[in-house]
Amino acid sequence: MGALHYLHSRRVLHRDLKPANVLLDEKSSSAKLCDFGFARHLGVETMVLTSIKGTPLYMAPELIEEKPYDHTADLWSAGAILYELSVGHPPFPTNSLFQLIKKIRYEQVIWPSHMSDELKRFLQGLLEKDGKKRFTWQQILEHPFLRNTSFHFNTQRWGRKEQL
Repeated sequence: MGALHYLHSRRVLHRDLKPANVLLDEKSSSAKLCDFGFARHLGVETMVLTSIKGTPLYMAPELIEEKPYDHTADLWSAGAILYELSVGHPPFPTNSLFQLIKKIRYEQVIWPSHMSDELKRFLQGLLEKDGKKRFTWQQILEHPFLRNTSFHFNTQRWGRKEQL
């Protein structure tokens, strides 16, 4: 989330967030984001993109529907990864691309009973099907789930704080 916040504060979309693009450092217990092959910088005049990039299991509904999208598509992907880390499988598990597209567009995420309410509310904000209603960075940074876990990152160390 810290790396994604850094990218978004500089108007860069990753566009291919998936577990394989998150590297874990066992020694420092940190994670690093990699594979910027599909990344795109949004210029001052660019507000949304339309080209489809990414891995289907982690694609936001707006990409599946071939609608314009912005940085919130990355937030959906981050939510899908966190869901998978918490539950053991992606929010919409299937081996069929057709079924996956149908599930992402029309089905609701199934929330396991063992999931904490804070984590569930956090993931619901990230996995909101309507990109305009998806969590903002301010909502993410202020969310109790992040405040009450060991998750933290220092936004001050990157200097300027731009928002998309």
